[in-house]
Amino acid sequence: MSEITVRPYEPRDADGVVSVILPIQREEFGFSITAQDQPDLAVIPDFYQTGKGGFWVAEQDGVIVGTIGLKDIGNDQATLRKMFVAAEARGREHGTAAKLLERLFTHAQAAGLSEIFLGTTEKFLAAHRFYEKHGFVQVEKAELPEAFLFMKVDTRFYRRGVN
Repeated sequence: MSEITVRPYEPRDADGVVSVILPIQREEFGFSITAQDQPDLAVIPDFYQTGKGGFWVAEQDGVIVGTIGLKDIGNDQATLRKMFVAAEARGREHGTAAKLLERLFTHAQAAGLSEIFLGTTEKFLAAHRFYEKHGFVQVEKAELPEAFLFMKVDTRFYRRGVN
């Protein structure tokens, strides 16, 4: 098994990104969702890789095994979105999620962001623990910035300052 590397998204990664995200949403969590229901996936450079945002992929042996996006919402704030790691690349022994998040934090700090927000569902229990372990604090929906982009499945929200 080779090392997992994290790098910025490139247009050639489009199919690999969808092939990681959709099975997790549909098969693991039972959401009836398609790629067409997520128009941001068709325009990642225009949606994420603008302003202080970014989008990264985790790759192993030439295959995308994880994704993470940072959407600039103005006011030195951003939203973490599309953090997904394929089942075979999860866990401490791989460190995929931590590598993706570390890359995002490094970028956020260099870009001059002050806060990162995210929304998730009550179903993603392991994600809650992961985010909390990495400095995110749960906040009420009313505490989110006006520009926060809500997903209809989001019921739990977090914020983290950028050090």
